This record gives sequence, C-alpha cells and structure tokens, in this order.
Amino acid sequence: MKYAFAIVGAMTGFTLARFVLKSAGMNLMSFTGIGIMVAAAVAFGLLMLLFGGKVVSFAAVSVEKIEKFLQLLTLYELMVCVAGLIAGLIVANLLSIALMRIQIIGIPLTIIANILFGSCGVFLAMSKKHENIIEDRKRRSHNCKVLDTSVIIDGRILDICRVGFLEGELVVPDFVLEELRHLADSRDDITRAKGRRGLDVLENLKQNATIPVKISKTKFDPAVEVDERLMQYAKEENACIITNDYNLNKVASINGISILNVNDLSNALKPLAVSGEEMTVKIVREGKENGQGIGYLEDGTMVVVEGALKFKGSEIDVVVTSVLQTSAGRMIFARFKSAGLSAVK
Repeated sequence: MKYAFAIVGAMTGFTLARFVLKSAGMNLMSFTGIGIMVAAAVAFGLLMLLFGGKVVSFAAVSVEKIEKFLQLLTLYELMVCVAGLIAGLIVANLLSIALMRIQIIGIPLTIIANILFGSCGVFLAMSKKHENIIEDRKRRSHNCKVLDTSVIIDGRILDICRVGFLEGELVVPDFVLEELRHLADSRDDITRAKGRRGLDVLENLKQNATIPVKISKTKFDPAVEVDERLMQYAKEENACIITNDYNLNKVASINGISILNVNDLSNALKPLAVSGEEMTVKIVREGKENGQGIGYLEDGTMVVVEGALKFKGSEIDVVVTSVLQTSAGRMIFARFKSAGLSAVK
C-alpha cells in the first residue's frame, strides 16, 4: 500500500510538472524539461511514501471501527444510513459537474466532495433516525394555535397562558383582529364592551404571556364568514383552533381540524359530581319540564331538580341522579334528598 501511494505520488508530480512546463512554453523533450519532470515525480513519490505508512495505518484503524459499527447497526439503522449516503452522494455529484471542469485539482475536489457530502448525509440521517414523520407533523400542528374571536373576548385564555398550560405559538389572523375592532366600534353598548375587552385581552397577551403571540396577515375573501376563514387558515397552516364556540367546535371537528375548547378545559377542572352525591342548591327559575326547578352551583354549573319549582327562591338539599357533560357545559340532574324535606330560606 505504501509503494502504491508512492507510485501515485510520482505520477501526480510528473503530470503536474508537465502541465506547468507546457503552460510556460518550455520544450518537454529537452534535457531541462525531462529533469524537472523526473525531479518532481521523485519528490512527490518520496513525499507520498513518507506519509503512506501513516495513511495506511489510519485507514486500517478506520476500517476496523467501521466494521464494528456496522455489526452493531440494526437493519432499520442501516437503511437510514444508506438513504442518507445516497442523498449526500446525489448532492456531491451535482456539484462535481462544475468541479470536474477545473484542471488538475478537479478530480481530487470531486472525490473530496463525494466523501464529505456522503458522510454528512449519513450523519444527518442517523441523527434523525428516532423521529417519526407523522408524530412530528402532529407536534408541529399543536405548536401553532389559532385564537378565535370568542375565546379572546372570553378572557380565560390569558390566565391559561400565564400559568403555562399552553406551549408553542398563539396566532391571531388579521380578520379576527378586524372583527374585534368592528365590535369595539359598535353603537350597541354590550357589543362595544365585548370588543374592547377582547382588544384589552389581546394586548395583555402580547405583553404578559409566557408564549409568543403573532398577528398573521391573510389574503382570504372578506365576504366569507369569519369562522369559515378561520377554519381555512387552520387547514392551510396545519394548526389547531382555540375557541369556546360550541358550533365552531362541532363544524371544525367534522372538517378534521384540531380544536382546543376552553369550555372543555373548564369542565375537566370542575369537581365531578357523581350519582348519589348530596348538595345544597338555590332554586332561581323554572325549568323546561312541568314542575322543574333550576339552580346553579358557585362555578356556574346548572342543576335541574325535579318538582322543585315550588321552592323557587329557596335553598334545598338535593341528591344527584345523573350528570351530563358536553362542550357547551355541564348539567346536573337531581331530586329531593327526602320526601319530607322542607326548604330553607
């Protein structure tokens, strides 16, 4: 191997000297020309012979390490390496089209480029071997969250962000911001108050939230309904929508769009009432069915009590019979604790 390196070095020195002499216009067959070419060949040959032993030793050690590495590779990892190597060699060969046109050093540069890009391809492929494309896509989609107008006005999103229950980036499309502005300019006092509250919440989000908030410019048709544009934007960006709108929640789910409903989160955090549990509730109004009384817990949960209309305005002890939980809220159905129970003011 050392002598092979020496021969290659001699041939390289001879070729290089010949090219230089030819470029300088000297006679290659003269005594001086032949002497220079022979001297260059000998010099390069000795140089390669000197370093040949080190190169061979290094190559032997490297081959041994590569052999051990390949023995430890699984079939999947081997396929990943091959894919990375192929990708790197494709890039290197595209570059070699230009490199080959460089005289003398074109071929060495091409070889170096193939080794460099092939190695980089294998390294990058191995560094990404544990990643799953589908799971990574889902992760990216959940990192981008689009805010609906209703959830901004609701305001609870600000507290959710402050306590760190969300991660990624919050996106507010420009048409949602425009809708908030229209609401804030409304002549109706209630509507105007909602719009201004939404703008205040959005400003606090940008200033105080622990996650970034971005206003995104879009090119959707203004004549299209805001909810429709919101779903179209979420599809294009592969993002999920944060809302508390029950109807938007259902329509988006049907269209395969990921939804984070603030009401669902709120319901999940409420203390769960189970059948047979006793509680005290104040009857405040009449229910839909004959004789039903409606009351509310401190957290706003509606309690429907059979035959409790006659106790309107009073607090009574009831026993839970069933619980209905949906994205629109939670409802508790109950009955009197005992037949002889009396109301307490």
